[in-house]
Amino acid sequence: MFKKDDLVKSPEYWMEKIQNELYFELKKYMSDNGINQTQLAEELGFSKGYISQILHGNFNHSYLKLVEISLAIGKEPDFKFKAKNEIQ
Repeated sequence: MFKKDDLVKSPEYWMEKIQNELYFELKKYMSDNGINQTQLAEELGFSKGYISQILHGNFNHSYLKLVEISLAIGKEPDFKFKAKNEIQ
């Protein structure tokens, strides 16, 4: 069993968290707009393959470096997904 203090020091934990949040946000967007994966790709201007990679957690791993750097400087990365009308 992992202790939370140890877990939050792991870059892999944060990558999974970001990937999961992105997955749920994309799925919610698709559901709210009544669109499928292909339509989402077209709407966002990405290939269907790239959207598939994101939804399967296999996207640009350069985020891992961002997480590693954040943890190295004693910061916990905190990515928020906000609706455009919530951004100030």
